[in-house]
Amino acid sequence: MLDLISHPADHVVALKASGVVTAEELQRAIDAIEAAKRAHPKVSLMAELDDLRLMTLPALMKDIGYGLTQLGNLDHYHRAAVVTDQAWVKQIAQLEDRLFKVVEIGTFAKSDHAAAMAWVGELPKGDHEDPEEDGYHGA
Repeated sequence: MLDLISHPADHVVALKASGVVTAEELQRAIDAIEAAKRAHPKVSLMAELDDLRLMTLPALMKDIGYGLTQLGNLDHYHRAAVVTDQAWVKQIAQLEDRLFKVVEIGTFAKSDHAAAMAWVGELPKGDHEDPEEDGYHGA
């Protein structure tokens, strides 16, 4: 099952997945990501993965297809937080962090849920701050 969950930051798409994920559930998440991309210059993702077992074959194909369409446009993403106690999921997320340098990927234990929420909600410097407030006054 894959459900969208709320996050206080508008640029964050948060979801919770467990058990078996279907193509219909995955499509709802993709639609939410695309809507966030239309509304914000940078989008962050948060995935709470609790006892995730597998995706149906149609969901897996949809996930791969959508992922491939995103490879050329990763600069629209800022951060991805993966919240899980499953070691294999953490290892995959850490590998993706090394492969996709444009997107910061952080892994968090379920007990660090609040830290993950705060971290993924931070916007990149410059997307929400006035440079004058940081002491920068131009060259």
